[in-house]
Amino acid sequence: MPATGQHRRPRNTRLARKLAVAGTGAAVLALPLVGATNASAATPTVANVKSMGYTDNLDGWIRGALQVMKQNGIPGTYNGIYRNIIRESSGDPAAINNWDSNAVAGTPSKGLLQVIDPTFLAYHVPGTALNPFDPIANITAACKYAAARYGSIDNVFGAY
Repeated sequence: MPATGQHRRPRNTRLARKLAVAGTGAAVLALPLVGATNASAATPTVANVKSMGYTDNLDGWIRGALQVMKQNGIPGTYNGIYRNIIRESSGDPAAINNWDSNAVAGTPSKGLLQVIDPTFLAYHVPGTALNPFDPIANITAACKYAAARYGSIDNVFGAY
């Protein structure tokens, strides 16, 4: 029989078959990953006073922060936090210091406990907002920093 009349398989059939199988497996493997990115379970919950059942004021912010601190082994008491907040920001979560040496260097102190951004990021407590003006995030990060440096926010009696 002449060569033109014979059915010949191309040499790359084996390779094509392997790629098709591998490709199918990759597609099947990728489907759950694509679906998981849209799942609500993939979105971490962030502690806030409303979700924790506290009032949206200084008392609620401190109580909410103390709950998060307890869950994360960060020491501190209501009185120690309150005393430092009143000295640092007079209880204003939007307070920002634009005049001290940190501000001159480009990193002003922010929030209830007047934390600079590098310190906030270094001591941020997972499960809180990644925002230094968020009351619970600010308090917990500042208390975590104070614990590392002074043993507790309760041991801070001046600028830290």
